[in-house]
Amino acid sequence: MQYESTRGGKERISAAEAIKKGIAANGGLYVPERFDKLTSSEIEAFTTMTYQERAMNILSRFLDDFTRDELRECVYSAYSTEKFTHSDITPLATLNDSLNILELWHGPTCAFKDVALQILPHFMVKSVQKTGENSEIVILVATSGDTGKAALEGFRDVDGTRIIVFYPEDGVSEIQKRQMSTQEGANVEVFGVEGNFDDTQTGVKTIFTDAAMIETMAGKGMKFSSANSINWGRLVPQIVYYFSAYADMVKLDRIQSGDSINFVVPTGNFGNILAGYYAKLMGLPINKLICASNDNNVLTDFIRTGIYDKRRDFIKTISPSMDILISSNLERLLYEMSGKDSEKVSKWMKELSENGCYDVGKKLLDNLHKAFWAGWSSQEETLKTIECVYEEYNYVCDTHTAVAIDVYDKYVITTGDLTPSVIISTASPFKFNSSVAQALFGKKEISGMNEFELLKLLSGRTGWPVPKGLAGIDQREVRHKKVCHRDQMKKAVIDALGLDK
Repeated sequence: MQYESTRGGKERISAAEAIKKGIAANGGLYVPERFDKLTSSEIEAFTTMTYQERAMNILSRFLDDFTRDELRECVYSAYSTEKFTHSDITPLATLNDSLNILELWHGPTCAFKDVALQILPHFMVKSVQKTGENSEIVILVATSGDTGKAALEGFRDVDGTRIIVFYPEDGVSEIQKRQMSTQEGANVEVFGVEGNFDDTQTGVKTIFTDAAMIETMAGKGMKFSSANSINWGRLVPQIVYYFSAYADMVKLDRIQSGDSINFVVPTGNFGNILAGYYAKLMGLPINKLICASNDNNVLTDFIRTGIYDKRRDFIKTISPSMDILISSNLERLLYEMSGKDSEKVSKWMKELSENGCYDVGKKLLDNLHKAFWAGWSSQEETLKTIECVYEEYNYVCDTHTAVAIDVYDKYVITTGDLTPSVIISTASPFKFNSSVAQALFGKKEISGMNEFELLKLLSGRTGWPVPKGLAGIDQREVRHKKVCHRDQMKKAVIDALGLDK
């Protein structure tokens, strides 16, 4: 399998090269040259497999330059009971006859990013070895909250790598900030950024493509790569859990093999839902991919109108991992839906950069509507959904999952479609316990309590245990206290790597 850039060029590289580089030199994102379809019998066979076996099956189709033993080592090292607290890795919970929850937060940092970021370091080390790379790999990450901690934990003390994470200083929860600021590891650096996530993400992309910076690093024996979902090695493991969820639906007699289902995905940077679209291209019977946004509903507007317009107020919400106005992975979707027209994709990305918007036209919009439906949830609606779900099902969901459930309800009301559906649950409710506790117990009862006290309250009142990754987090040493302006991010990297010495 060869990989190409969404922005064209003659470059065709292996999976290992794509994972090592992270982003193409022309600013495009690497995508596989094709998506091979699985037969119905191949999909049905997943029902008798473990999660690890399902992962081996899907990943081998994209990482064919990895030997089976190499891939097995990556998969079984990442998805172990030492790392994940549930033997199914991504277990499926049932709310009612038509609604199910795919819990992706049983990993070490209690968020869905663990599914990809526990295996990416193994991919990276193997890719460096396979390509004969001698440079130290510098992982550069922009995070809206969850990716940062998951990447730090995954790459901590991994030989031949260093990792630098930037997060919006006032744009993540206290739990998320404490997870990152207490991170251990000799090869890690963490910076808060005075700005929002889009500022942070734009800063990282600018550094990635800075020719002078790249040359300086080469002279020091270093190369950049990414742990954000712009890296194919981050995105491809996410395809697995769509197939796994479908297999579990069949296994639990929620559907018959061959039946179509919907997936509802709380979406910010578009990587998670894009993995679902790729699964659909591979033959998974998906009726609709329902894109759920919060008040920063740029994706809802885009899917409904075909016009992507980031020229709007940025709103800090109670679902901060979705507080994004520039959805990087949408570029990959546009590439597929435009018939791999890299000139169009480059034009749209240029228009977004220069004018803040672009219009994909009616033909592509019609294709969008065949696969996707979109809606959004206000913060008030999100809190009410958390309360209602707990009262009706005794199930505690975080703010991002609640956005998806509320949008699913709106989808059913709008379309009348009762196709069995799976909500992608992206984080433990304990990661956003202030908002969850407010929804369940009211503002008055939690007044004056910090997020660490709320961990105990939420656990005590609901009977849900505090996840291992969050227990005692307030007692851990704060190791990273640096904050920089968005215009100082490049200097922060230079200083962290000692490039000016």
